[in-house]
Amino acid sequence: MNRKIRESAGDRTLMFVIYAILTLVLIAVIYPLIYILSSSISSPAAVTSGKVWLWPVDISFKGFKTLFETPTIMRGYGNSLFYTAAGTFISVALTVMLAYPLSRKTFFGRSPIMMIITFTMIFSGGLIPTYMVVKSLHLIDTRWALLIPNAIWVWQVIIARSFFQSSIPDELIEASEIDGCSDLRFMGSVVIPLSKPILAVLVLMYAVGQWNAYFDALIYLKTAKLFPLQLVLRSIIIQNNSTGIMDAMKQVERQQLAELLKYALIVVATLPILIIYPFVQRFFVQGMLVGSVKG
Repeated sequence: MNRKIRESAGDRTLMFVIYAILTLVLIAVIYPLIYILSSSISSPAAVTSGKVWLWPVDISFKGFKTLFETPTIMRGYGNSLFYTAAGTFISVALTVMLAYPLSRKTFFGRSPIMMIITFTMIFSGGLIPTYMVVKSLHLIDTRWALLIPNAIWVWQVIIARSFFQSSIPDELIEASEIDGCSDLRFMGSVVIPLSKPILAVLVLMYAVGQWNAYFDALIYLKTAKLFPLQLVLRSIIIQNNSTGIMDAMKQVERQQLAELLKYALIVVATLPILIIYPFVQRFFVQGMLVGSVKG
């Protein structure tokens, strides 16, 4: 006969405290999302007057309508999609090409190379030397300036290297060598299919970082048609907050519209990440555990 184990008063108190803390954390995370979404579909006057605190007030889609009718915003959105897709592909490819050889014991000089790579995570050259390098490579005011200089992140290399060490056994490599399999074929036929969890982790990390990148674009880009969405949003806010000689009513309307556009842009800007995450979430947890704990 199975008897249900009764929890003590101390255990019940502890569980109550844990659930209370988790509930507060959940509210702290969800409330800003609900507030931003509600503000994006409320009237401009309700947003600027502070009437919106949870649910939409005077529902209006003027922000999204203005957003999709503004060519500069849509061009910036397209640029951000391009930078994210191209940058993620380049970064993941280079990270795998660097991390996999470093995970193999037969790779000559892997320890000194890993020490040099880790050193760059602690000490960097600084902003001015980095800008001079980018300028000397003639990458200023080009799309490559946002794709190449920060293509590889050291922490991602360490995670991928640990994953390859723990998930790709040496016996598998020896068996492939006996069968006459080349390194490139082994990489494409064996390593990549077995590395879906860590690839999902790398894709998500690089995509989020590239999508939210702002400072590099501010430094390296001068042509407006190359600006990502973040710089376009900055320009809109600065232009609408600037004080000029104009009718007071028009100034108020512009400020209200700028405030509404901020929330609409935040909603639209987070959509790609929210769409990608459910597809890679199960791989993300597995890859993070294997890549960071083992090795």
